[in-house]
Amino acid sequence: MSSTVIRMQDVSRIYQMGDNIVNALRGISFSIEQGEFVSIMGPSGSGKSTCMNMIGCLDRPTSGIVEIGGKETAKMTEKELAVLRNKTIGFVFQQYHLLAGMTVLENVMLPLRYQGIERSKRAELAKEVLSLVNLEERIHHHPHELSGGQKQRVAIARAMVTKPHIILADEPTGALDSKTGKQVMELFKQINKNGTTIVIVTHDPGIGQSTRRCIRILDGNIQSDTINPDYED
Repeated sequence: MSSTVIRMQDVSRIYQMGDNIVNALRGISFSIEQGEFVSIMGPSGSGKSTCMNMIGCLDRPTSGIVEIGGKETAKMTEKELAVLRNKTIGFVFQQYHLLAGMTVLENVMLPLRYQGIERSKRAELAKEVLSLVNLEERIHHHPHELSGGQKQRVAIARAMVTKPHIILADEPTGALDSKTGKQVMELFKQINKNGTTIVIVTHDPGIGQSTRRCIRILDGNIQSDTINPDYED
């Protein structure tokens, strides 16, 4: 059985913007294996966000093949894609996207509701992952009572709670100071050591240097795909 969790083969994505045609991706190909720690790096407009949307099953290619967990996304219905996202991918965003009216615990429990898990079990699983990110004493706080780093750790716990194969993070340190950003990257590293595939989309070269592998995208093409020789487990 293949351990490939993400496969993109000759993927192009074309958008119609008024009278203009935008080639966001121009036939890119790469694979990511289970347990890899990868950054997809590029400046604004490079195509990295479109690539993220493909991996996250939020968009479909104009041409080419995108497979997540062995399933070709272009052949799936919207309902099937939603199930694949919920079971396979945990999302972490720059602006956290925590619900203000919910406690830390309730925010982390939320993805489990869509899996039909009963409330007591949801609470148990959420407490487990909040303990892993050292927030067990904050479970009854609301987002406005947390620091930026704490909010991002809640977001990471929420991404972890469904035990996804992949955690997909979009500029996860972009709203944090450098010290807190390093702490968040160290947390991702620890999660990766437990076997979860981590894919971080970023414009920050420092983040690119913090992952084992870095795929650089420019003008919709892969500029380079390298293993970091200085990466330490």
